[in-house]
Amino acid sequence: MAPDVVERAEKTLGYQFRDQQLLSSALTHASASDGRLASNERLEFLGDAILDLVVCEELYKTYPKYLEGELTKVKSVVVSRRTCARVARRLDLTSLLRVGKGMAGREQLPGSLAAAVVESCIAAIYLDGGIEPARRFILETMGPHMDKAANSHHHNNYKSQLQQYAQRHMNATPAYEILDEQGPDHSKCFEVAVSIRSRRFPSAWGRNKKDAEQLAALRALEDLELQFDEPPEEDRHDEERQEEE
Repeated sequence: MAPDVVERAEKTLGYQFRDQQLLSSALTHASASDGRLASNERLEFLGDAILDLVVCEELYKTYPKYLEGELTKVKSVVVSRRTCARVARRLDLTSLLRVGKGMAGREQLPGSLAAAVVESCIAAIYLDGGIEPARRFILETMGPHMDKAANSHHHNNYKSQLQQYAQRHMNATPAYEILDEQGPDHSKCFEVAVSIRSRRFPSAWGRNKKDAEQLAALRALEDLELQFDEPPEEDRHDEERQEEE
């Protein structure tokens, strides 16, 4: 990487690397590498787990009165690809990502790529400096999203968001289906998937049917964001308001 790019990346991340090859790998998409092993995909895998750990620990400490289901809902928002993509774009990390010629001319990278660069950078910081600098970066960048998700009613209203999106953009109404249930009668867990038209989205488990449906709706919203690279209408307005502030 060119020295000016390294300097800009380290300033953006708030961390100075001892091993700059880690930073280079974190900012290299498979389309711009000699092979997938030389890209940021393995770092993305590790960064996803580190992000989960740090966010879960912070939520556990910060919201001692939240039950497991409530913590799960908030965590799902914070670590979602949509949130990671927002962080990447707000930090302008996407402009530092090396991509192949087929993607280089795009005005905005897909949400999946934007999210991946945040996770790969988290892993690079962790491997270079340990958990504390990685935790610091995560909390500094994800903290506002964590607070907002915890204190907003939106994290309980995924079904409503999905219904609005489906009716507006797909001219259809989501249908929820119980795929499986486990546990004794007094403490059952349910697996639910949501379908829109003939398309079924990734399923989710919940401690009751209501929680499972909400988490299934979130999975669908995330999948739609990746497919259309466009969050639901409410979220787009919210992003615009944040940028105006």
